[in-house]
Amino acid sequence: MPTVRGKREVRSFIAKLPEELANRVLRGAARAAANVVADEAKDRSISDEVSAAIKVATQREADRIIAKVQVKGLGAYIAPWLEYGTDPHFISVDDSQRAGMSVGRVNRLAKEGSLVINGQFVGSTVWHPGAQRHPFLRPALDIKEAEAVTAAQHYISTRVSKGGITGKDEGDEA
Repeated sequence: MPTVRGKREVRSFIAKLPEELANRVLRGAARAAANVVADEAKDRSISDEVSAAIKVATQREADRIIAKVQVKGLGAYIAPWLEYGTDPHFISVDDSQRAGMSVGRVNRLAKEGSLVINGQFVGSTVWHPGAQRHPFLRPALDIKEAEAVTAAQHYISTRVSKGGITGKDEGDEA
């Protein structure tokens, strides 16, 4: 009767395989795909501030790996206005916005007007005609979807071989 050796090691290897794939391969693959989309979004954005704020993050939730292309940091507040545009609207300064100003400054602004556009006082209320939309995130995904999948496949194929899984643990990112 033949003797089998290494049975325990093989079972241990197979038991650890899903965890190692998730941590050492799949998160990196998701990040590689998201980087393709993020690069396209940066190229499509008409704002240098917004482009600089486009970031990629991955996280693991239960049995899923999630990759996000998001706008975080300085310039992030502009992103929704670029992506979706704005409707025409009034802009006004109310009394609560004057809280914390010195009496002299409030009096000067009330005398000259409350809102300043291009260094000119324009009054306490102005009509904003709205802003045209310049989508950059959604088209980036539409345009680069296939390339992102290819990047993820390449990442996986360079790290999984007959010899095992190579690469480091990807860890959590915010």
